[in-house]
Parts: sequence; structure tokens; C-alpha cells
Amino acid sequence: MIPREAPADGWGLVVFAAVMMMLLGVFHALTGLTAILKDQFFVFTSRNYLISVDVTAWGWIHLIGGVIVALAGFSVLRGALWARAIGILLAALSAIANFLFIPYYPFWSLLMIILDVFVIWALARHGRRVAA
Repeated sequence: MIPREAPADGWGLVVFAAVMMMLLGVFHALTGLTAILKDQFFVFTSRNYLISVDVTAWGWIHLIGGVIVALAGFSVLRGALWARAIGILLAALSAIANFLFIPYYPFWSLLMIILDVFVIWALARHGRRVAA
């Protein structure tokens, strides 16, 4: 006889991922506001980087993306199936945006990428069992 998993198995990681999505969204929004309102705060550190975008443009990308990620995290907490799929997509886009933001704020960008990867893992690995 195969033992059945508890219905709450993995739910803690999904809740943690949802809360992390909300925090990441707030962090992105604050980074975006900083870049928009005080664009001299971020300094381009690598002249040989492949892509160079204006800091104010990055600010708008982070601000809009942050609000969307935070709202998706709230929806994941509510148990919406679509929110898990959108959460995985947004976390992947967030990781890409932070990869491209490395020349402006390297340590912060790498930390955000690590958190994005964890969110993707938690939503993809444990979300299916929670939905069942």
C-alpha cells in the first residue's frame, strides 16, 4: 500500500513563494521608483556590457513589473491556478531583467535572481500537489 501524502504537503513552500513574490514585487517597485526619481543613484559599472539601457527606462520596467509580480503573489496565496503559471513566467522575466540590471547594481541583482529561481522551483514543484 502506497502511503498518501498529506493535502498540505508543499503548501508551506508555495506560501513562502507567494510571500517572496510579493516582497520581490515591492523590491522591484522601490528600485524602479529610485531609478525614476533619482537616476544618479545607480551607476553603470561595466562599459563592456552587451546591453545598455537608460536608468529611467529600467526604473519604469522595474516599477511596472514589480506591481504585477506583487499582485500575482497575492493571487497565488488565494490559490488561483492561473496565478501559479503567471508567477513562474513573471519570476523568469524578473530573473532576466535582473540579469540585464547587473551592471547597475550587481549584488542586489544577483540576490534577486536567486530568489526568483527559488520562487520558480517552489511554484513548479509543489504547486501541483497543493492544487490537488
